[in-house]
Amino acid sequence: MRPKTLPAAVTPVLLGSAAAFAVGAFHPVAAGICLIFALLIQIGTNFANDYLDGIKGTDTEHRIGPQRAVAAGLIAPERMRSVTIVVLGLGFCVGLLLIPIGGWWLLLIGILSVACAWLYTGGPYPLAYNGLGDLFVVLFFGFIAVGCTFYVQVGRVTADVLYLGLGCGLLVNNILVVNNYRDFSEDRRSNKRTLVVLLGRRWARLQYLYSSVIAGAVVLIFWAKGYGAAVLLGLLPVAYSCRLALQLSQAASAADFLSALKGSALVVIGYGLFLSLGFIL
Repeated sequence: MRPKTLPAAVTPVLLGSAAAFAVGAFHPVAAGICLIFALLIQIGTNFANDYLDGIKGTDTEHRIGPQRAVAAGLIAPERMRSVTIVVLGLGFCVGLLLIPIGGWWLLLIGILSVACAWLYTGGPYPLAYNGLGDLFVVLFFGFIAVGCTFYVQVGRVTADVLYLGLGCGLLVNNILVVNNYRDFSEDRRSNKRTLVVLLGRRWARLQYLYSSVIAGAVVLIFWAKGYGAAVLLGLLPVAYSCRLALQLSQAASAADFLSALKGSALVVIGYGLFLSLGFIL
C-alpha cells in the first residue's frame, strides 16, 4: 500500500474541504466520500505500479528503495493484478456517490482517475516511462483533487482553489521526485524515461527546490488576499522542504533516500494541516 505516499491522497481533500469551510460551505458527507475515493485510487495506483513494474522487470535486485512485492516474489503477479482491479473498481463505485451532489460530469473524473491509475505505468504509452509522471501528479493530486473536493461542497471553482491545487500538487510531486532521483540509475538501465532520467539529477534538485518555493508563494498569495496571518503557518513545512532540497544532493544510501521520502511526506502533511488551520481560523 506504500503508506508513506498516502498523504498525497489525504492532503488535497483536506485543503479543498478547509477552503470550502472558509467560504461557509463545508459538506462533511461529500468531503468524506472524496477522502475514501482518493485513498482507494492512491492505493490502487500503488498496487498497479508494483504489478506493472514487477512484470516489466523495472524493479530489480539493484534497487536501493523499499522492496516491491511482485518483483521480490512475495505476491504472484496475477493476484496483484486482481487486487488492483478490485481496489480501483471499489474506488470508482465510491466516487459514483458524488454524482448526486456534484453532477454527472464527475463521472468523467472518475473514469479518468481509474484509467490514469493504470496508465501511469501501464498501457501502450505509460506516463511514468515517458516523462509525464510529474504532470500527472500535479494535475490529479493538485488541481483535480483539490478543485473537485471544493466543487462538490461549494458548487463552483475559484482562482484561489486553483492556486491551492498548484501548491499542493507541486509538494506532492516532490515525493515522486525523490523516488525518481533515487531510482535514477536503475530507471535508466530499464529505459524508464522519468523526468530525472531525461533531464538529470541536477534538474531534479532544482525542480524540488522551485516547487517548494512556489508552494510557499501560494501561502503568501492567500495572506496578501486577506485570509489572515494564520495561513502563514503553511510556510513552516515549506521551509523544511527547501532544506530537504539542499540535502537531496548529499543523499547516497537507502537510509538517506528513505529519510528524504519521509520528510517529503511530512511536508505534504504539514502543508495540508497548517494551511487548513489557517483557513479555518
